[in-house]
Amino acid sequence: MKSINLAAIDLNLLVAFEALLEQRSVTKAAEQLQIGQPAMSAALSRLRILFEDELFVRLGRQMQPTLKAQAIAPAILAALQQIRQTITTSQSFEVTSSDRTFAIGSSDYTSFVLVPPLLELSHQTAPSINFRMIGFEKDSIGELLEQGKIDVALGVFPDPPRQTQWEPIFEERFVGIARQGHPALQQGTMRLETFAQLSHALTTLRRDTTGAIDQALNEQNLERRIAFTTPHMLVLPFAISSSDLVAALPRRIALRLATVCDLIIFELPIKTKPWIVSMLWSTLSDQDEANHWLRDAIKAISQKIETS
Repeated sequence: MKSINLAAIDLNLLVAFEALLEQRSVTKAAEQLQIGQPAMSAALSRLRILFEDELFVRLGRQMQPTLKAQAIAPAILAALQQIRQTITTSQSFEVTSSDRTFAIGSSDYTSFVLVPPLLELSHQTAPSINFRMIGFEKDSIGELLEQGKIDVALGVFPDPPRQTQWEPIFEERFVGIARQGHPALQQGTMRLETFAQLSHALTTLRRDTTGAIDQALNEQNLERRIAFTTPHMLVLPFAISSSDLVAALPRRIALRLATVCDLIIFELPIKTKPWIVSMLWSTLSDQDEANHWLRDAIKAISQKIETS
């Protein structure tokens, strides 16, 4: 089969073929394409050379398609329709009718905080959109975003990968949690020395037993015992409710689960730095209309969270 060099072919000739097929007139086809009749006649000449056939022959007052023109017409029309559909789809994102699936890189914490209001917003304005929450290793997040396996990532990114865009969405801080009736709590407060002497629970993905609280205690020449570790932050409130363990937890999770787990929330007797939860996305998707909608939705939700 002879190889065709598409780079040497003016694909506008296929549009001219379509117009001739519809109008059966060089003059009317030229008017449809808003070009001069000489230009349309030149296009027909080039089409005849390309396909090695007359393609359209005057019979009476009309230009009738030859057998070859009739044979190639369905494929040409289908190809043009596919191109138009592809361009239209890439240029427009109708949130009310889109059935796009978004993949969001997220921990259990950011999922817990952001997913419920995101689903509520989607139900109201984008009922056919789907979401997939995906866990990730921070070392691989740049590659996941660049390959399109994740549309946006949520978390703490002190050193965002290159070729990514970064935007803070809300601030978070630690509070202490303990079960109702915990003997170490006095009027909802806890002394620093008592806090250090208690058995603690810790969420860690690194499989170690050191967190931000340990760093703050070390500055006071104090240490604590980590009696329980888990990679799942949402396990902590339930573990605390059935023991004398205490833990430090992001404030938003603590507030939402305090009633469910019958917990007391207390201010930590040591100073810890708040942190910024951010949204990360690839530079490759920065101008994508659908990705832009998702980022705007997350930002709108985060602004409400920040003021709550």
